[in-house]
Amino acid sequence: MQTLTALVFDNFETLDLFGPIEMFGCLPEHYRIQFASIAGGIIHNHHGVALQTVAVAELEHQTNILLIVGGKGTRQVIEDSQFLQTLTKLSDNADWVLSVCTGSALLAKANILDGKRATSNKLSWQWVIKQSDKVNWIQQARWVVDGKFYTSSGVSAGMDMTLGFIADRHDIATVRQIANYTEYRWQEDSQLDDFYDC
Repeated sequence: MQTLTALVFDNFETLDLFGPIEMFGCLPEHYRIQFASIAGGIIHNHHGVALQTVAVAELEHQTNILLIVGGKGTRQVIEDSQFLQTLTKLSDNADWVLSVCTGSALLAKANILDGKRATSNKLSWQWVIKQSDKVNWIQQARWVVDGKFYTSSGVSAGMDMTLGFIADRHDIATVRQIANYTEYRWQEDSQLDDFYDC
């Protein structure tokens, strides 16, 4: 059983979080999911979602997979030294780190992606890459894998990345079953990016 910890903050992007969670949730025998924030309690986002979280310091299970999402809230927490320090500690201790959308900007700002290949949301590209010049930013990619780091492009790309991660850990047949169950057309090629020119 692997424990996935989703680290969230106010004004996270809804699909960044719940898209990957839906995919991981299709394999409850393999993945345990916990939602965390710095202080715990209810986290709100701009769509009116209120999410109950556990404080990072009080997490019941050690994190095997860290999921860091994006959204408008990244603009605030990217200046929060406590958040970045916590992100660094969780990333260092996790076996795998998955980021969606501008979540990679947070990893970059914390110097976690130094020397790594990574991608992010195309509509926020210039802001993201300003967070670190030590990252090998790949603009044309649905998602990018470098060691234990999986980074995806914007919003819905998080689901493609998650299915790619599950395919790497399990097999393609399992992923296609999940895609069929969720009626989702999985983009299997991480380098095929229909939104590159937007």
